[in-house]
Amino acid sequence: MNQPHQKPSPPEQIRIMLVDDHRLILESWKLLLEKDPRFKIVAECESGAEAIREVKEMKPEIILMDINMSPVNGFDATEKISSLYPQIRIIGISINNHPDYARHIMKLGAKGFVCKDSSFEELTNAIIKVHQGSEYICLEIKKHFK
Repeated sequence: MNQPHQKPSPPEQIRIMLVDDHRLILESWKLLLEKDPRFKIVAECESGAEAIREVKEMKPEIILMDINMSPVNGFDATEKISSLYPQIRIIGISINNHPDYARHIMKLGAKGFVCKDSSFEELTNAIIKVHQGSEYICLEIKKHFK
């Protein structure tokens, strides 16, 4: 019997939620990440409160979470989302490159931390590693991590 030729199905894309209170940062991350066929941006949130509201419906696998936001900062949003949805992996992102930021967000449930001055390649590596179940700390912070 002749079977119709079927294309192999494309690999599943990693579903990503972006959370940052700066629109330009959100748009830049989205533009860069969507060029990579491994990633699908499912939501862009401009606050921790919005992320908490949207997470159940959007079902991201990875959240890139800015830390310095108001009224709900990235620490509080990470703690809340991690307690409600432990299967979602959060990567904290901050302009602040102090190791205590990374330690604190990891204690609250994040699986990774990347500085905003890290390279885009490092950010994508962090997403892949965290999605695969590893923890990831950017190189700039790791050298100070004890």
